[in-house]
Amino acid sequence: MSSANTRNIKDANQKAATRLYPTRNDLPEETRAKVVAVMNERLAELIDLALVIKQAHWNLKGPQFIAVHEMLDGFRSGIDAHVDEVAERLVQLGGTALGTVQQVSKNTSLETYPADIHRVEDHLKALADHYAGAGKRVRKSIDQTDELGDADSSDLLTGVSRTLDSNLWFIEAHLQESA
Repeated sequence: MSSANTRNIKDANQKAATRLYPTRNDLPEETRAKVVAVMNERLAELIDLALVIKQAHWNLKGPQFIAVHEMLDGFRSGIDAHVDEVAERLVQLGGTALGTVQQVSKNTSLETYPADIHRVEDHLKALADHYAGAGKRVRKSIDQTDELGDADSSDLLTGVSRTLDSNLWFIEAHLQESA
């Protein structure tokens, strides 16, 4: 493929990503555009988190392997459900969900997950950092979407926040020493 064709594809992708499609949703177009941008940011982070959960799940080694391995399966399922909800919400608002690996890599604000770790404890520490980062951004977005007048997106993100906080609690409980 020539670079001209690649550039045309990238230009077309960028236009589709920022263009709003018609909808009878009564939120003002400017509000919808801002919420779509916020939701695409969270979508990238949630997809990133879903992928690193599997990275850890596949590569765990050591004590507590089976318990953590199985726990992460449940975490992944929960995050996948939220990915779908966030993507569908931004499309309901007339936006385009940016969920390809390339778009996620470009748009996530989470730190790169270490690919060279294997110990259960190391994965739990890295996952705790990722969950904390995603949770912080989701809580900020709850406020942003609420201030923009989109109670539905704010409510949806509140559910995401509860899941992230719950999963973080489980991860941190594995890392804490009993008294």
